Amino acid sequence: MEIRAITYFCTLNTPETTLPRVGAFLAEADRAFQAADVRVQSRRVAGGALNTLGVTPADLPLFAARLRQSCDAVGIRYAALGVLSAGDDPAYLSALVDVFGGQGIFASAEIASYAHGINLAWLGEVAAAKVRFSRLAPDGGTNLYFCGSANVPSGTPFFPAAYHDGGAERFALAIEAADLAYMAFRGAGTPDQARRRLIAFVERAAAQLVPIAEQLAAAHGVAFGGLDFSFAPYPGEQSSLAAAMEHLGVQVGGAGALAAAALIMNAVEAADFPRCGFSGLMLPVLEDTRLGERAAEGALSVNDLLLYSAVCGTGLDCIPLAGDVPTETLAAILLDVASLALRLDKPLTARLMPLPNKQVGDPTDFTFEYFVPSRVMAVRGSLASGAFGSGNTFTVQPR
Repeated sequence: MEIRAITYFCTLNTPETTLPRVGAFLAEADRAFQAADVRVQSRRVAGGALNTLGVTPADLPLFAARLRQSCDAVGIRYAALGVLSAGDDPAYLSALVDVFGGQGIFASAEIASYAHGINLAWLGEVAAAKVRFSRLAPDGGTNLYFCGSANVPSGTPFFPAAYHDGGAERFALAIEAADLAYMAFRGAGTPDQARRRLIAFVERAAAQLVPIAEQLAAAHGVAFGGLDFSFAPYPGEQSSLAAAMEHLGVQVGGAGALAAAALIMNAVEAADFPRCGFSGLMLPVLEDTRLGERAAEGALSVNDLLLYSAVCGTGLDCIPLAGDVPTETLAAILLDVASLALRLDKPLTARLMPLPNKQVGDPTDFTFEYFVPSRVMAVRGSLASGAFGSGNTFTVQPR
């Protein structure tokens, strides 16, 4: 178990004056966890609604450069500009093309909420932006910095979905803990034993982390938002959530895998810890060794991953797609994620990654430390005609 990120939530309108204080807090927090033998992989900061930054779309790239410079000066590795909503100027999406030309600046676009419903025209704008972002780097990896966000609450520490609600500043921990599930399930004789072992591992980890976080909160007068235990994976067999699921006796992509996902979610819900964000399954194809293998074999589909999200996951994350995937197909996938999030009243994201000059079945070839080998996945569907091609807004009520 490691801390993927200590994420601090605040307004970012004046990074030159705000971030020295935030950076000092994050540095102290990093030292406190490291002293307890818990590795911290990154320090991060997240802002609020992107339209509250006080900059026009034309000025956004210059502001992002200021933010990057301020982060570098105080040891903050990643920053999230915030979230775009359907009512915002689509020019902000276009401006992100120049923002993402640099490294370490993230953003998200809301694709569903109970306040705004699902705006079909906006889904098309977001899908088109994903295609533009994919062409910014030869390997198509720029969409790593961007996702569609459906019903995601503020204070979620995992990027790109992280954003601040504009209220009191706080911090939260994004936990990389797929190895806990792997250890819990390996050698478990019954489903109940596997579940009880996972609960115990999560609670033991939380008992180590929470007192340190609460001491930091008290010392600095900043709220502690909680832990996001989403079992984030890391390249390697023993840190693969999919490999952990297969220790239960199923194959990811095959019959029975949904039951494994449900068992993990029941364990997370039963564990006693202050929670935030997703606190569910995190199944990013390009970050999980076994998922990457199953996708390369053709045994795992995009719809399989969406099905697992129904019992509780983080959505569709790091999905390698063909470089010429139609915008209408991307919009249809976003529509499914948006509708599932509202119907089940749960947070989901879609980080779809069209890869330039790649076709279905082609191997991926990233050199990013968090990515594993896989192959481009097949998808079908379109929002080009019919009622869903109208560009209107509609609502989905929870069950």
